[in-house]
Amino acid sequence: MDKPIHPLATQHLPPFVTSPGETDVLFNVMVVVLIVMVLLLGAFYFRLHALPERMAHRANRTQIEIIGVLGLISLFTHNHLFWIAGLLLALIQFPDFRTPVVSIADSLNRIAGRYERRPPAADVAVPSAPADQATPQPPLLSSASIADKKV
Repeated sequence: MDKPIHPLATQHLPPFVTSPGETDVLFNVMVVVLIVMVLLLGAFYFRLHALPERMAHRANRTQIEIIGVLGLISLFTHNHLFWIAGLLLALIQFPDFRTPVVSIADSLNRIAGRYERRPPAADVAVPSAPADQATPQPPLLSSASIADKKV
């Protein structure tokens, strides 16, 4: 501090006060810290916002999609009720109703296929169909049609 100090200034200045024309180091450090903190807080916000969607990856596909949509709605509308609903939906594990119904439908298809291929009894006379005409087969039940119907 070889330069003269203004006569109205005190003789003891704090170290963060810079002389005129010099670089303000404290200001530059605070700008960098502020930018880093804003980026870290933004990353934390988006990571926290995606929490219900990450939690729902053990659930079925429909539940994940609903939770993702609720997260996007809450992100764009700033209505946190949608985020809370998505979080609650991610915490609840719904029972799988589709797998047993599909299994029942597949079993019914196998049973129907077995009955169609069973040879007729020897003591009962069954009229034979002409070779050029195919016998009409009853429609097999598909897994999707059984799963879509209400049981």
